[in-house]
Parts: sequence; C-alpha cells; structure tokens
Amino acid sequence: MDFSKDLALALEMANIADKISLERFYAQDLVVESKPDSSPVTDADRSVEAALKLVLQEQRPDDSLIGEEYGTVGENLHGKGSRTWIIDPIDGTANFMRGVPVWATLIALAVDGKPVLSVVSAPAMGRRWWAAPGVGAHTKHIDGREVPIHVSKINNLENASLSYNNLKLWDQVGQLDQLIELSRKIWRTRAFGDFWSYMLLAEGTLEITAEHDLKIYDIAALVPIVEQAGGTISDLDGDLTTQSSSVLATNGILHRTVAEHFRHPNIKN
Repeated sequence: MDFSKDLALALEMANIADKISLERFYAQDLVVESKPDSSPVTDADRSVEAALKLVLQEQRPDDSLIGEEYGTVGENLHGKGSRTWIIDPIDGTANFMRGVPVWATLIALAVDGKPVLSVVSAPAMGRRWWAAPGVGAHTKHIDGREVPIHVSKINNLENASLSYNNLKLWDQVGQLDQLIELSRKIWRTRAFGDFWSYMLLAEGTLEITAEHDLKIYDIAALVPIVEQAGGTISDLDGDLTTQSSSVLATNGILHRTVAEHFRHPNIKN
C-alpha cells in the first residue's frame, strides 16, 4: 500500500499542532485541570486535538479516530480494512505545564489495528520524527537537516544504555527490583521519559527503553518509528496489543535477553 498521501497529511497535521501548542507553551494564562485518572490536561491539549480532529473530518471522513482528550470517533476500529488515526495532542503534559520543553504531539495511522505510519513532533525542542512503509524512519534536526535514522548495533548489555520512566510505577507493579538488577548489568541508565526515550532508541543513541501505565495513544506513534528504524517494540509481557499498558523497546538485538529478564527474573542472562 502507498501511504505517501497519509504521511503528507500527518506531517501537515503536525505543523498545525506545533503552531497551537507553541503559542500556549509558557503562557501565563494556561488552563490546567485534572482528569478523572488524576492526570493533568491543559487547554493546549484540547485545542490541538480539536484542530486535528477537524482536519481528519474534512480530509479522511471515512477513517476512525482515537484521541486522548475527546475519545473515539467512528466504528470498525480494528477490523479488516479499518483505518484509525490515533492522536496524543501533547505527550508530556506535565512537562508542558511546568515549562520543560520535552513534549510532543503524537500522530499515528493504524490499519487493521496495526500502527503503520506516524509523526512525532516536538516543536519546543526543534525536533520531529516520522516513519512509514517504503519510507523508513527519519528525523528533522533543529538546524533543518532531515536524515534517516537507525537503531544501534550494540549486542551486549555491558555496552547498552537504558531509559525508563517513573520509578514509582515500577515499584507499584512489583518490578522495581528487576529494573535495578538490569541496571547493574548495563553501561548506563537515564530517565529521559515519554516519547523521547523511544526516539533516542530509534536514532541509535540508546538500546533499551521500558515503562508502565501507558495507553494506546501513548504507544501507537512510537511503533512505526522504532520498527522502521530497525528496532523491536513489544509489551513487557509479550506481544504488543491495543490493550497493552507496559512497553519494552530495544534495538532488536537485545530484545530477547531483556524481555526474558523481566518475564523470568530468576533466569541468568
């Protein structure tokens, strides 16, 4: 299938999102509320998603949409022939509201339930990443250079770098000890967090990233970029599905070793 027109649309939606979100970043009158799950939401989150929803209604009226703030529009989300756009208007809302520039709009298109193309746009960082079949994975640097990206070829834990997010969540699911034990086997650990960990993985800057308590709109846009860059992304407990909430991504070479570490902690890697 040719996804060139869909990718062009996703990139244009990212331009629209960037303009809206940047205008509200550092805004003194930013409206912040708490959602039922206690996570924060700002007026920027809602404005970005509303704008992208309108674009899709005009440009892809037969496609479905899953958005973080306004829910699902359309039917046949994962059946044969389905096309579903999955949007997180601002991934890293806590960073956004605190003035930390590490946040991004995540846009993905899933076909038959599988994310196939995506754009991750982080305007406050001056960065953007995208991927699609036949195109591969690419990034745009702050100086405007557009280059293809690929995961690293590091094949041993001793030279690998790991990024994780929120130790409290690892403790809550009973895997904090496993995370710490893994950290003893590898070269370096950092908590870059959110989308950025996965983009660094796709660029070959680190080899492993894992986290808990995610939703489909947190995950979908990461999948094409990691996979098209040559990496592997899965659920920490097995295959990645639309219900997954825990994610493990690696450069592919180390995936089985790291997955076994978390699934069977008593096995010596």
